Order: sequence, then C-alpha cells, then structure tokens
Amino acid sequence: MRILIANRGEIARRVIRTASALGHDTVAVYADPDASAPHVAEATCSYRIGPAPLAESYLSVERLLAAAHETGSDAVHPGYGFLSENAPFAQAVLDAGLIWIGPSPPAITAMGSKIEARQLAKSAGVPVIPGFSESQSDDDLRAAAVDIGFPVLIKASAGGGGKGIRIARSDDEFSRALSEARQEGERSFANDDMIVERYIERPRHVEVQVVGDKHGAIIDLGTRECSVQRRYQKLFEEAPAPNLPDTTRRSLRQSAVALADSIGYDSTGTVEFIVDDDDPQSFFFLEMNTRLQVEHPVTELVTGLDLVELQIRVAAGEPLGLAQDDIRLSGHAIEARINAENAADDFAPQIGTITHLDVPPGCRWDSGIEVGSEISPHYDPMIAKLIVSSDDRAGATQELADALDRLLIGGVVTNSGFHRWLLDRPEVVAGRVTTRLLDEISVSDNSSAAAEVAASAWRTEAGQATGSPWHDLGTAGFTPHQHRRRLFLRDFTGQVHEVDQTSTQEFPGAFHVDVVNRRVVVNLSGQSHTFQVVPRSDHWAPSIGSGSGPANSVVAPFPGVVSEVLVESGGAVLGGDPVVVIEAMKMLHTLVSAGPGTVDEVRVSPGDTVMTHQVLVTFEQEELA
Repeated sequence: MRILIANRGEIARRVIRTASALGHDTVAVYADPDASAPHVAEATCSYRIGPAPLAESYLSVERLLAAAHETGSDAVHPGYGFLSENAPFAQAVLDAGLIWIGPSPPAITAMGSKIEARQLAKSAGVPVIPGFSESQSDDDLRAAAVDIGFPVLIKASAGGGGKGIRIARSDDEFSRALSEARQEGERSFANDDMIVERYIERPRHVEVQVVGDKHGAIIDLGTRECSVQRRYQKLFEEAPAPNLPDTTRRSLRQSAVALADSIGYDSTGTVEFIVDDDDPQSFFFLEMNTRLQVEHPVTELVTGLDLVELQIRVAAGEPLGLAQDDIRLSGHAIEARINAENAADDFAPQIGTITHLDVPPGCRWDSGIEVGSEISPHYDPMIAKLIVSSDDRAGATQELADALDRLLIGGVVTNSGFHRWLLDRPEVVAGRVTTRLLDEISVSDNSSAAAEVAASAWRTEAGQATGSPWHDLGTAGFTPHQHRRRLFLRDFTGQVHEVDQTSTQEFPGAFHVDVVNRRVVVNLSGQSHTFQVVPRSDHWAPSIGSGSGPANSVVAPFPGVVSEVLVESGGAVLGGDPVVVIEAMKMLHTLVSAGPGTVDEVRVSPGDTVMTHQVLVTFEQEELA
C-alpha cells in the first residue's frame, strides 16, 4: 500500500516510521518552506503542493487529492491538525477510491461540532458542563453568559488545539472576547459558531485514549494528564493521569468508551474531560478529538502498542484483535513538547536555523528538525517531543529532568528550560497541576548566567582547538598593571554580554563549541542558549532589542503576519485599545496601545510579514513645554 501523508513535520516522520516498518510506501507532501524538511527526504517519494500559505497547500483538498492521484497513492493519513478532523476531506478521499486512515466521516461530523458533541455526550450518559449554544446571536450569547455567571469560557464549536477560545471574566470583557474567538474560529476552521459555558476555576485536563475498528469493537487505553497548558495549547503530558480517585478513573474510561461506541467510532481517538481539582469526583465532557493526538507516545510507552499501526490496520478493515482485558498499563511516561518559543518572554514565538542538535540517549525523540532546519513563522511552533518512561512517576520525572539537562538545540530559542524548571515546581512534583498553573507563575531569564558559562566553554574548547594561548585569551585587554580576560557574546536578542574572567571555570553541563563559526551552545538548567562570539567593537554596537523605535509606538513582539490593522493615521486611541492583530504560528495576537494618543503613521498592511521589534504603528509626539 502507498500512503500519502497529508501533513508535515514530526507527525509526518512518525507515520513514515511505522508505515515503512509495515512494508508500505509513503508519499510526503510539502509547501515551499518545507522543500528541504526531513520528512520530505525520508518518504518513498514527495510532491510539492504549493506555497507557504496554508490555504494554498496543507489545507487545500484539491491539491492534496491531486498529489494522491499523481503519486499513485492508495491511502491518505492526515496526521493531526490541518485537515485531520475535516469530514468533507475524509469523504473526498473515500470518494476518490482511496483508504482514509482515520474515523468515518459521520463520526468526525458528530464530534466536529462541540454543540452536537455535547448533545451526543448527554445522550450517552456522559456528564457535560453547563453551557449555551442554542443561538449564535451575540445578544443571546451575552445573555446566556450573564445567566450562567462570570467567568465564562467562549469557545469555537468547530475548534480544537486551543484555537478560538477566550475567557470573559465580566460583562465588560465579553464583547471583545467573543469577537476574537469568532475571528480565530473563522480563520482556523471556517466556522465562527460559539459555545458559552461555565468556567471552572481549578480545572484539570484529563483525557482517555480510545480505539475502535470497523467490526464494532471499541476499547480504551487508559488516561492521560494534559493540564500544563498555555492558551489552551498543551505543553506537557503524562500517562497515566496521577492522583485520581479509582472511582473517577473508572468512570472516565467507561464514559469515553460509551461515547465512542454511541457513534460507531472506528479508529484511534481521544475523549477529553475537565476534572474539578477542588472536587476530583466531578468531571465533565470537554470534546472528542477524532484523530491521533500529539501526546500519543506516552500511551504507547505505557501500553507497548503502536497507535499508528493500529490506525493503519483498522483502516484497511482488519479487526482490532484486542479486547479490553488484553490492555495492561505498565509504568509511567511523560512528554515535553519542545516549542520554538521564549518562555521568559511570555512564550513569544521564535524563528531561526538549527545550528546544532544533540539529543541525549535513552529517551524517545519525535521531531521535525535536524541541523540546518529552518523554523519559520508559517506553522505551529512545536518542533519536537521529548518522551521518557520509567517504572513509576518519580522515576519518569527524574528521567525527563536528566534528558533536559543534556539536550542541546543551537540556533533557536526553545521552551526546554521551561520544562526543566517546571519539573521542580511543587505542583508538578505532587501531581496536582491545573490548567491555570501558567497563569499564576512566571519564568525567569538566565541568559546573563548562561553567557558566563558560554565564555568558560569557549575559552576551554577554543584554546584546545588551536593550541594557542593567545587564541584562548580571545579579545583580551592589557595594561601595565592588569591582565583582564574579556569575551563578548551576542545572544539571540542581539544583546552583547561582556564577560570578564581572570581564570577559566570548568562547566560540567552539556555544551558545544563551534570554533570555525565562533558559536557556543550551552545548556543551563535545561535551557539551550546560543551565543555568537563577537569582536570587541560589537560591544558598542546597538542591539536589536534596544533601538527598535520610539517609545510611543506599537512594535511586533515576535515574527508573524499582519492579520488586521484596526487604526488609521490621524485616529485617536485610548490606553488598551486594539491597534494591530498579528498571526504567529497559527495563533492570533492583538496588540494594544500603551496609552491615549493620536495615530501618526501606520507602517503595515494586512498580509505583511513582520519581524521581532519591527515598528508597526507610531503616535504623534506630545509637545514638550
């Protein structure tokens, strides 16, 4: 069988790995930014489907079907994200005479609308959270929010992956939150229908993996905890979910199977629930994801099963061959999503080129990157997943901590240090994390300390590489009375760190020195820091982060594409008014004015690509007395 993978990055590589092991050919599709991506090289063959915009490539049903036809494919695997839960795409694949490696289109449709899914869950006897979706009128949704009581959650009916979700804590916040959620829902799913429901203050996100076949068999593969989230994007997952009463765990699993069975589910899927941390006996249906999940590896490690293999076999009509009594959960597994984000800067998306990659042995590394890979603003920021397992949860957390301490990723800032820091948090140690954790704590920046470590690594390795004591001194300064050893290192923001040391300090952690290109990558507290060793003159050069424009301007906090410009030259704004909306790595971000003023110049238009610190809108300077 020849399988076309209608996706990219690490999930495409993941499907290729299993499909190839089963003896199937694979077809990789790619948009222009992915022409040299690893998944393209690893497939049996590849096919270009268009330029960078998603609508013209990975979200184009016509181009994907054309690729399947041109490459002689027999089946399509959608991965996750993109069109993986698009029932019309699944039906189009079947109508083209191809095998759809996923659930039936009716099952996707049933769970694709959160409104319909809520009703089906009720019918299946699954608890649902109080909410309203009977009307899509803004006034009716607002009235429902008032009736439910603030805070409320506003979420896209067709949503998933954290898109189209906002919290409104008061009536005053409702209109903007609803508008933003509608816009994101329309852009992400071509559907702006919304649900308003009660917002639980201390929610845990617990889910159950299910799998069924075309012969009526349906089983569950245990629970997962996915409560470490930011903007409803999961960052950290584990299996099984810790600290659940046995009665709650059994009820969750039984509810998931009951719902899946009620719609004749015939593939891998996940039923997601909210568990009230203040009352762990209480849980509510959240949604069902009718696809493979990003976090499926943790289930694989505790069950010993290959979920992609199960997907492929049941799609081909084979019986599941597993009964519920056959499932044995063993040990504990944890996954950290490695994203191109700077956690110390409010998780701002990052772009760049991978200059060095060193993954510690003994862990599972599912990634879409290799040395030379370009991280662009066009796609999701997740670039890899680091997964470990052990006999128990304490052992698994220690395994992950050790792996993060040895991981080196050069050239791009990632959130690996955030994960390492998170492992020491008392909430994580105790296994009592809620989805609000990241709203309540902040992550510190240790780039200055990392520069000192990088300087020591450079002096040690560069001196050995050249055999010259003068090279070891780097840009040393001399006076008749003093010998000072200075090194200047530029970090990813453009800031130059001056390190003054009188002796070489050994660093026991992971590091890499590239003498030829004058680069140093060091791991400090789980975070990879990349520095460029620069000439002394750069110490006085303006940094990227410090001279980016006047104080009374709106600048891009990270790379992205302008979605909307909400002001015009000469217009008046108040403090906190929305000015520009930018899209970065599939998320919308509204930039607001810092205070009242008059717009002087609008420097961007919708569709423009912008870089970090680029000035987007300026305001008139106040006259000085």
